[in-house]
Amino acid sequence: MNFGFTEDQELLRRAARDFLARECPMAHVRRMMEDARGFDDAQWAKMAELGWLGLAIPEAHGGAGLGFVDLVVLLEEMGRVVLPGPFFSTAVVAAPTLADAASPSLQAEWLPKIAAGRARGTLALLERSARWDLDAIALELHPDGGGYRLSGTKLLVPDAHTADFLLVAGRAPGSSGADGLSVLLVDAADPGVRTTPLETMDQTRRLAEVQLRDVTVPKSRLIGEPGEGAAILGRLATRAKAGLAAEMCGGAARVLDICVDYAKVREQFGRPIGSFQAIQHKCATMLVEVESARSAAYYAAWAVGSDAPDAALAAAMAKAYASDAFRHVAAEGIQIHGGIGFTWEHDMHVYFKRAKSSEVSFGDAAWNRDVVARLIGL
Repeated sequence: MNFGFTEDQELLRRAARDFLARECPMAHVRRMMEDARGFDDAQWAKMAELGWLGLAIPEAHGGAGLGFVDLVVLLEEMGRVVLPGPFFSTAVVAAPTLADAASPSLQAEWLPKIAAGRARGTLALLERSARWDLDAIALELHPDGGGYRLSGTKLLVPDAHTADFLLVAGRAPGSSGADGLSVLLVDAADPGVRTTPLETMDQTRRLAEVQLRDVTVPKSRLIGEPGEGAAILGRLATRAKAGLAAEMCGGAARVLDICVDYAKVREQFGRPIGSFQAIQHKCATMLVEVESARSAAYYAAWAVGSDAPDAALAAAMAKAYASDAFRHVAAEGIQIHGGIGFTWEHDMHVYFKRAKSSEVSFGDAAWNRDVVARLIGL
């Protein structure tokens, strides 16, 4: 295993940082927080032109055909600027799932559109219990002619209000646990699909309630084979956890940079606060957490990209550590800034809210530690 980055990956990192510094300053983030859709079409088109939306999509379908580590390099830079919009739900969750398990016809229909910036997708998984385990999936997929009929509600669906399709997890009537689960591609424009945006703490990452009322889906829109949903969702969750861990590392690293810069110029008792041991210790602890989280995140990215046997374990460990690290670093950033750090006008609250929303996505630290315990047989 090579722990270094390739020259192309370093070039991608520098290009992404320059682009995002120019196109996604905090002023833009705040505008998108107030925008009903939560992202800018012009910026989305530019990311498509750069090849970001198709970074992990095979070249045969209009993508760049790069590896998962390349995608994670990009996600870390996006985390630094708290990029708003549906990039994660589309390019990290939906597109790789189609490339991984969808039929050739579905791939040919949707992947080129995603790569070109003409289609967006998301995952509709959670229900009333808001639990991430497969037992919590209650939506039943009733056989209906040559397809399936769906009626039920999915909650906390990322970016559903702007999605063109939904990857909906459901189960065969009478099944339980991991048995009988399947994933269907549902057209968001179907008249039986009703999407209601939800008021959430993190305005940079929109969530919605999706009601499915007698939605009929042809069998051709089944992802994989009937009953393969548990395996498909497992691989999806592993990719998402590794990607989120990297994104959280970027956010935490940016918070640390902001705090160090502030500690050099903010004075108390005639001295920069960075000269005080209490502030130095906070910053040192934050640095250890950021670098440790980055090591875990990039090992998970390598494991996912290499299809290593311990990929699920590595992703759960990275997600658990990065969740705690980003939340703690963001909270300490507010403390270092004192009273101004608690105000709406300061950027610290934006990072703290992103830390909290990312923490609970695909299971919080406690949940993922339980996953780790089960995977190692405890």
